[in-house]
Amino acid sequence: MDIKVYSVKTKKDLREFIYLPAKIHKNHSNWVPPIYLDEWAFFNPKKNRTFSYCDTILLLASRNGIVVGRIMGIINHKYNQSKNENNARFCFIETFNNIDVAVELFKSVEEWAKSQGSSKIVGPLGFSDKDPQGLLIEGFDQPNVIASNCNFAYLPEFVEKLDYQKEIDLVVYKLNVPDSIPEFYTQILKRTFRNNKGLHVINFTKRKQIRPYIKPVLSLVNETFKEIYGFAPLDEQEMKEFATRYLPILDPRFIKVVVNENNDVVAFVIAMPDISDGIRKCKGHILPFGVFQIFKAQKRTTQLNLLLGAIQEHYRNKGIDTLMGVKMLEEAKKAGLKYIDSHLELENNLKMRAEMEKMGGVVYKRYRIFQKSIL
Repeated sequence: MDIKVYSVKTKKDLREFIYLPAKIHKNHSNWVPPIYLDEWAFFNPKKNRTFSYCDTILLLASRNGIVVGRIMGIINHKYNQSKNENNARFCFIETFNNIDVAVELFKSVEEWAKSQGSSKIVGPLGFSDKDPQGLLIEGFDQPNVIASNCNFAYLPEFVEKLDYQKEIDLVVYKLNVPDSIPEFYTQILKRTFRNNKGLHVINFTKRKQIRPYIKPVLSLVNETFKEIYGFAPLDEQEMKEFATRYLPILDPRFIKVVVNENNDVVAFVIAMPDISDGIRKCKGHILPFGVFQIFKAQKRTTQLNLLLGAIQEHYRNKGIDTLMGVKMLEEAKKAGLKYIDSHLELENNLKMRAEMEKMGGVVYKRYRIFQKSIL
């Protein structure tokens, strides 16, 4: 049974690469398709500036002329230089339940990484930590959410059989939205405003109100995420691409920005009502009418998904995390939401994990990034 692995070179190949997961996950009840308009832009070097400082390879595996697997290899030179590393990454791995296909895909991406001078390969990890990362290893019975991977249990088993070992885990918490804000949070809130004169929270009602804050918010991400595993700073063009990618589907009510007396952004948090059901119903095609299914799903869901947040170093340990948390809980309660998904938290981010657990959060999913020496 010959398995052929080859590089994506034509638009037809890229179409196979992008749409293969829909075939693999056809009967996977928890899988959510990507937004395909976004996928075509993401894998287009003319529209995704990150390609300009990365070496990449997109590979397909076929058997008897039928595509049965895919994988992407990335060498992020900007990140490697900043961290003094020599790593390659694998990502967007998809196969049917056939370890022979996985063997050929990983062998090919490892050979490519070696030919580029890499000494180690890690993944799943995309261009940065803002892309879906890690393979799901716990929580297979839970629905997937946007910007995170969804895989069958056999895939991490394949990876381990290919001599990959744990690099780091990421956990996802589920929290209940309380009927009322606990009194101790209310007291922290009062103390935060009393001890930090000039701070105030900006609330949004329209997307156009958000635009002036895009650059300050993402600049704060660059400043505060330097030590986060897998993070690569965004330049101005990448900030625009990131905003273009997510702004159309964000709900302004669930974006909270904290500014000081000089109107400088010192903290923010971004969340969105879960749109997974809408994406499933439109099968990832938001045009021409899928967008209405997504907006309908936003109104009907009972879950809020946290996406991104940061606090300037000078303002940490001053109650601002609680301030943003309370404002988000108030907004969630007002919208009739019942649960919050924390998105991925590094297992060693003990401060954030303590905050989640203080609010009653329970780990309900776990993802793993793997590594292998290829010297």
